[in-house]
Amino acid sequence: MSFWSILLGFILLFNIALAFTIIFLERKDASATWAWLMVLLFLPVAGFILYLIFGRRISGQHIFTWDTKSKLGVKFAVQEQLRALEDDTFHYKNKDLAEYKDLYYLHLRNDDAILTQDNSVDIFTDGREKFTALLRDMEEALDHIHLLYYILRHDRLGERMADVLIRKAGQGVEVRVLFDDMGSRKISRKFLHRLRKAGVEIESFFPPKIPKVNFKINYRNHRKLAIIDGKTGYIGGFNIGDEYLGYNKKLGYWRDTHLRICGDAVAHMQTRFILDWNQASRNDIVYHERYYAYEKCGDVGVQIVSSGPDSDWEQIKNGYIKMIMSAKEYVYIQTPYFIPDDSLQDALRIAALSGIDVKVMIPNKPDHPFVYWATLSYIGDLLKAGAQVYIYQRGFLHAKTIIVDGKIVSVGTANIDVRSFRLNFEVNAFMYNQRLSERLLDAFKNDIAHSTQMTQKLYRERSIGVRFKESISRLISPIL
Repeated sequence: MSFWSILLGFILLFNIALAFTIIFLERKDASATWAWLMVLLFLPVAGFILYLIFGRRISGQHIFTWDTKSKLGVKFAVQEQLRALEDDTFHYKNKDLAEYKDLYYLHLRNDDAILTQDNSVDIFTDGREKFTALLRDMEEALDHIHLLYYILRHDRLGERMADVLIRKAGQGVEVRVLFDDMGSRKISRKFLHRLRKAGVEIESFFPPKIPKVNFKINYRNHRKLAIIDGKTGYIGGFNIGDEYLGYNKKLGYWRDTHLRICGDAVAHMQTRFILDWNQASRNDIVYHERYYAYEKCGDVGVQIVSSGPDSDWEQIKNGYIKMIMSAKEYVYIQTPYFIPDDSLQDALRIAALSGIDVKVMIPNKPDHPFVYWATLSYIGDLLKAGAQVYIYQRGFLHAKTIIVDGKIVSVGTANIDVRSFRLNFEVNAFMYNQRLSERLLDAFKNDIAHSTQMTQKLYRERSIGVRFKESISRLISPIL
C-alpha cells in the first residue's frame, strides 16, 4: 500500500471522526451542521482548518467574570423585579409600560437586564452629529472615558478621537479603549503606541495567542459602547472610522442609528463595558462608586440586553421575536443584513399573514457580497406573506432598529442574521416609550422617501445570475 493511499485513508477517517463530533458533541442547529458537513466533504483538509478557526463553539465557557455584579446587588435587584412582576406589584412610572410585562420579564430572567425607568435618550442617524456629540462629552469628562468599538481605524476620525483621548489622559482622566482584534485588524502599531505612551489604556478583544493564528477569529465583539464619567452612555451602530461619516465613495452616505442615554441605564452599560474589559485586560477594573455616578434624567424605560456565543440563550434574538409576536398594528425593521433563522422568519411571516403591517428596509449597496446575496434570498418569503420590503438608495443602511406599534423599540448592534444571534458579542437597548418610538418612526418614514419598494413582480424578474448567487449564499448563510 502506497504512502498516498495511507494518507488518503487517514484523511477520510479523520473527516468521519470530525463529522461525528459536529453531529453528536457540538450540537449545532441542523442548518449549520449540514453546512459544515458539506465543507468537510468537499474540502477534506482545508475544511478541517476552516472548522478549527470558524466552527468551534464556545458556548458555556465562563468568559466574563466579575464580582462587581454581586457588589452592586444586581442579582438581588433582579430577583426583586422578578417577584414584583410575578405578583403584579411592580411600580410603573408610566402605566402604559405594563402592556409589555412579558418582554421585561424575558430579558430580566435570562440576561439580568434590569428595567430602568429614569432615562432620557437622544437619537442620532447621522455620523457627524453623533461624533460631534461624543467628542464634546469626552472633552467635558472629569473622571473617566470608556470606549468599546468593533472597528477602530487610524484615519481622520480616529486621529480626532485619539487627540481628545490623549489630551484627557494628560489631564488625569482615566481613559480606556477596547476594540475587537478582527474588526480592527488594520490598525497600526504606531497608532496604538502613541495612545499607550500618552497614558491611554488600550486592549484588543480575543487577540491571537500565536502571531497571525487566531482560533477565535470567528467570535467577534461587535458591541459599540461609550461611557463618560458613568453619567452618559452611547450605544448603537456607528464604529470609529471615516466611512461612518460618509467618506467612503463606494458606500456613500452612511445611514445608521445611535443613542445617547442619560439615566440609570448607563450603569448597566458600564457593567457591560467592565465585564468585556476585564476579559481582555490584565489590569482589571475594580468596583468603585464613581463608575456608577449616573443621574436620573427622564422617563424612558430602558433595558440593556447582551448576547454572545458564550450564552445558553440567544437573548437579543428572543427579544426580537417577542416584540414581533406582541405586535397589534405594525413591525418596522431596518437592518443591513437580513439572514434570519427559521424562528425569526416564522415570526415575521406569521405577523404578516395575520394582517400586521410588516415593513423591512435593507441597503442597496453591499459591504459584504455573500451576506448581501443571502439577504436577497430571504426577502422573497416575506413578500409572499404580504410584507413590504424597501431598498434604501441614498447610501449604505447600517441601522439595527425594530419599532413595534409606536410603543417599543430596539436599537443596538445586533443585525438580523445568524452571525449576530450566535457568533458575535452584541448589546442592544430595548426601550419602552411612545415619544421615543414616534421619533424613530419618523426617521423610518423619512428613509422610505429615499428607498425603492421591492415588489413580488420585481423579485420574480431577477436574473438567473442573481438567483444563482442567492442560492449559493443562502446555502452557506448559517456559517457566514
